[in-house]
Amino acid sequence: MSDTTEIDPITLAVLAGRMEQIADEMDATLFRSAFNPIIAEAHDASHGLYHAETGDTLVQGKSGLPIFVGVMSFAVKAVIEKVARDGHDLRDGDIYIFNDAHMGGTHLNDMRLVRPYFRDGKLFCWLASVGHWHDLGGGAPGNYNPAAKDAFQEAFILPPVRLARAGEINQDVIDILMRNTRLPQSAEGDLNGQLGALDLGQKRMDELLDEYGGPVVDAALTALSERAETLMRAELRELPDGRWEAEDFLDNDGISPEPLKIRVALEIRGDRMTLDFAGTADRCQGPVNIALPTAVATAYVAIKHIFPALPANAGVMRPIEVKIPEGSLLAADFPAPVGGYTETIMRMIDVIFSAAAQAAPERVVANAYGTINALSIAGRKKNGQQWVMFSFYGGGHGASIESDGLNHGNAPISTATIPPMEILEAAYPVMFRQWALRPDSAGPGMHRGGLGATYEIEVLEENGAEAFLFGERGSFPPKGVAGGGDGATNRFAYETDAGWAHPPMVSKMRGIQLKQGQSVRLDTPGGGGYGPAAQRPAAEVARDVAQGFLSEDKATALYGPAWQEAQA
Repeated sequence: MSDTTEIDPITLAVLAGRMEQIADEMDATLFRSAFNPIIAEAHDASHGLYHAETGDTLVQGKSGLPIFVGVMSFAVKAVIEKVARDGHDLRDGDIYIFNDAHMGGTHLNDMRLVRPYFRDGKLFCWLASVGHWHDLGGGAPGNYNPAAKDAFQEAFILPPVRLARAGEINQDVIDILMRNTRLPQSAEGDLNGQLGALDLGQKRMDELLDEYGGPVVDAALTALSERAETLMRAELRELPDGRWEAEDFLDNDGISPEPLKIRVALEIRGDRMTLDFAGTADRCQGPVNIALPTAVATAYVAIKHIFPALPANAGVMRPIEVKIPEGSLLAADFPAPVGGYTETIMRMIDVIFSAAAQAAPERVVANAYGTINALSIAGRKKNGQQWVMFSFYGGGHGASIESDGLNHGNAPISTATIPPMEILEAAYPVMFRQWALRPDSAGPGMHRGGLGATYEIEVLEENGAEAFLFGERGSFPPKGVAGGGDGATNRFAYETDAGWAHPPMVSKMRGIQLKQGQSVRLDTPGGGGYGPAAQRPAAEVARDVAQGFLSEDKATALYGPAWQEAQA
């Protein structure tokens, strides 16, 4: 892209808003047309505009998952490399599709569609769509297989292939995909929704360039990226120079019970930052590995939390070096299993926050609950129809210098929402016995963490069902910062004929057999606290007790007896 065209600040601001709106409209188009609740209700998807030559993120929608901001640039780069390697004659209307996580990041459920956008016969930029498909085969319905030892046991793997040629869809590719899913109607609906979003993006870009012209929009994209870099450098100069370290652990990899260390050293020198993950555990057998693109994108998400005013484009990361050790679980090569990537990237964010809190505690929050608790419940109805209920579940967010943590929020890797129980109950043969806040789960502090939640789900189908859990934080609680205490750990239980049982691997299990009327129960973690508990006003402790957030015994143990006087 060229930067020779001058552009005034007002026009730049208008164009920035217009291009963000294009990505937002693409998001909304998919959310409204997708078949599966993980996209339609939880908004596990994203859209954006990407650089014609490098694939770098230019503009990202605000409604999708932040983790896709960095990851999707790797997806576009994978397509650019394929086009160059295979000598494809790229045409207007071509569309590429794939889910290979080692090329495009995240995991195999995330289906990526990448489309070139042409202007006056020349490639101007790329449009891309990613959405979490409900099921893509593999050893576990919903694809969160905690026992997977390679990617082939997780899901069907599709490398970048051309889905459309000059606007003509290749039905053979669709037929292959639909044959490799337990839920072809859902998958085809989601695919059509993504194609519709790309069509909408094409139309809106045409309108924008018809109004302003290619050179002006081109110059705006270049200026926005340069401005993001300038703002990032200015933010870094305000922080002290130094080096700070932090580490935390994953419970296990689903295969071996050994905990897995994730470690970071955060260093600031002038207007540059380094995030060095040396000392992190080696690649493991189970599916908590992540591919290198995912690790780099996760660092971006953490940075965006620490510096929330910065725009969402690749310029933000130019002053930041992310060092990922080869052979570690943060840089796993194909075919390492990566299905549980969500758990690992949240621990990466936690250690970055913990390290940054030592440098600038006012900029960070304590650790959030740190697991999406990916739970699949699947079975067959009396008529033989297969059903798969996959969802993720909320917990407490970390406290900050300004306030208590959010109760029952979604993970900080996303802006997604937790699918409502009414939607899940309407779509699947289940009933929620409980959907409530979890008392005594918040980390204590001057500002306490947010409360976790309790979910209890009963199977109604007379043929019963099979459940699969992929969670974390069962052994290592979310940490407080600046002297705050830890949140409660994760707990999972399931009903058997002999009573309630718990997973041998604490937070992960597959093949849980449930009869009609039996349930699973999740008690999700609370967030970490901020600041010493002794500094929390007694009246606020008393209020938490009165609201049922905190038991009297726990209040006295954590904050002392003074709260009782405030209650009186």
